[in-house]
Amino acid sequence: MDNMLSLWMFAAVFIVLLTGYPVAFALSGTALAFATIGIQFDLFDVAFLNALPNRLFGIMNNQTLMAIPLFVFMGVMLERARIAEDLLEAMAELFGSLRGGLGIAVTLVGMLMAASTGIVGATVVTMGLLSLPTMLGNGYSPSIACGTICASGTLGQIIPPSIVLVLLGDVISTAYQQAQLEMGTFAPETVSVGDLFAGALLPGLGLVLMYLSYILLMAWLNPQSMPAPVAKQREKGVYLPIVKSLVPPLLLIFSVLGSIIAGFATPTEAAAVGAGGAIILALFKKQLGLKNLREVMQNTTQITSMVFMILIGAALFSLVFRGFEGDELIIELLSDLPGGKFGAMFFVMLVMFLLGFVLDFIEITFVVVPIVGPILLAMGIDPVWLGIMIAVNLQTSFLTPPFGFALFYLRGVAPKEITTGQIYQGVMPFIAIQLIMLAILAYWPELASWLPTVIYSEI
Repeated sequence: MDNMLSLWMFAAVFIVLLTGYPVAFALSGTALAFATIGIQFDLFDVAFLNALPNRLFGIMNNQTLMAIPLFVFMGVMLERARIAEDLLEAMAELFGSLRGGLGIAVTLVGMLMAASTGIVGATVVTMGLLSLPTMLGNGYSPSIACGTICASGTLGQIIPPSIVLVLLGDVISTAYQQAQLEMGTFAPETVSVGDLFAGALLPGLGLVLMYLSYILLMAWLNPQSMPAPVAKQREKGVYLPIVKSLVPPLLLIFSVLGSIIAGFATPTEAAAVGAGGAIILALFKKQLGLKNLREVMQNTTQITSMVFMILIGAALFSLVFRGFEGDELIIELLSDLPGGKFGAMFFVMLVMFLLGFVLDFIEITFVVVPIVGPILLAMGIDPVWLGIMIAVNLQTSFLTPPFGFALFYLRGVAPKEITTGQIYQGVMPFIAIQLIMLAILAYWPELASWLPTVIYSEI
């Protein structure tokens, strides 16, 4: 009976979320309601609720989670400082004369913005506002233009330094230690955010190369869909503004990412450097007025508050779920699946993919991963590979019609003449690329696990 109540609780919170009720309060409210029912019928031990203060104290003292407001501040500040606009103009100047050049420019800028902001919605909306009118004005196919923007915008899921990887790194680290303790290892190994950053580099860059290859292939097979603009003579000294636009954000990204991977700084310390660097860039661009600074601080506070409220709600939900022995039910379910750990992994990836239609990565990271993570890791699955698989899987889910979040973001800023069908049609090839990358990672886990091993064995 306890097990069944845990499933009913999961179903109930799913239904409440579909109504549009705030995620944090849907999680905590549903958990408290079911805990009350369980206490009334003597099916739930109230001691699980007594553990909540310790959970909250652990969240407050978590050094890794301190990186979240700093990374959010960095991303919002770079967005307000119009870094993306300058990057797009610079890349368009470099590649715009080529057939498909604007598509290449948008993809590369999306990659850089992903590494700068790590926020999918911000990247898709920014790129949609800046590049979609330019691409359409140059005769690009609406579907290809929309697909390129949506796909490049979701790179924020996998290109480090990514908020997704910061959150996943913290949750998977806890799950990995829990799995080892349950297996009798009382000196557990750890996995860090830096491990996930290093593990995401090759898959992330591989996705970018596959995107670029598709764009160049389409430009060759179907030239009318991506016409080259009329050639114009470049003025003398045109490359200096390009260098000025590219070098500062690149230096900021490499300093933040490099210091984490090289072990010179923790994610929190590197995020502080990134936030300070973003302020300096905004200052040099004369975009650091009081109004902009106030808006950046307000947006950072709102996003950070949302993340931590969801984290608190998820902690309460997880405690009640375990109180109803839901974790034991999940262990039995995954253990009974055919194919062993590969069958369990496929089932979990499928469920997460479907949940990605209606839940953001934050909810999935805080609610689903703590439940299934220890079970999968206890089966011998590499924690870094698991984290990268989850990130790429959710990135694919956010692109997939009809519920993909990236599609909604672009639909909100696209001109009225762009149909929803054209957006769906445009993302289909990129979804295929994502699935190919998932298949490559599944067949060749070393693509994610090799680089962290090499880097941290030498440090």
